[in-house]
Amino acid sequence: MPQLRTLAAPEPANVLPRPRGIPADPQKFALTVGPSAIDGQGVFAAEAIPARRKIGELRGEPISVAEARRRARGVARIMIVEVSERRAIDASASTDALRFANHSCRPNMVLKLQQGRVAFHALRDIDPGEELTVGYGRSHHLGRLACRCGAPGCAGTL
Repeated sequence: MPQLRTLAAPEPANVLPRPRGIPADPQKFALTVGPSAIDGQGVFAAEAIPARRKIGELRGEPISVAEARRRARGVARIMIVEVSERRAIDASASTDALRFANHSCRPNMVLKLQQGRVAFHALRDIDPGEELTVGYGRSHHLGRLACRCGAPGCAGTL
C-alpha cells in the first residue's frame, strides 16, 4: 500500500508569514455587512459558499452566563451566545461580521459549539449576495418577540 503524504500549500509570494502568538483569521469566506430585510443589519456572502463548509467563527468577550443574562435584560438586540452552562461569549464589541447573523425559521447556516468556540457552517450552497441566517433556538425573548424572517412556515415568534 503506498504511503500518503500531506503537502502544505505554498504561501503566495506577497503574503508574509503570521507572527507567533497571532491567531489565524477564523473567517473562511468573504462576508459583508449591510441593511437586512429581516431586521437591522445583516451579514451577506460576498462569494459562493459550498454546503457543509465552515463559514467562520464568532469571537468576543468571555463572560459568565449570569453576566450574559444580566446584560440581556431589557435589551432587544444582543450579540451573546451561551457556550456552556457557565460560560458565554458577548460579541457586542467584536469586529466579526457573523455577529450580524439574523434569525430565520429556515436558516442557511447552523451554529456549532466546538471546544468553547462558536462556529457557523453552511447548511446548503449559499450564493453571493445572499443573507446568512441561523436558527437562534431558545433566546432571552422567550417567545415575546415577533419573528420577521418571512420564511414559509415561520414560527411567528422568537
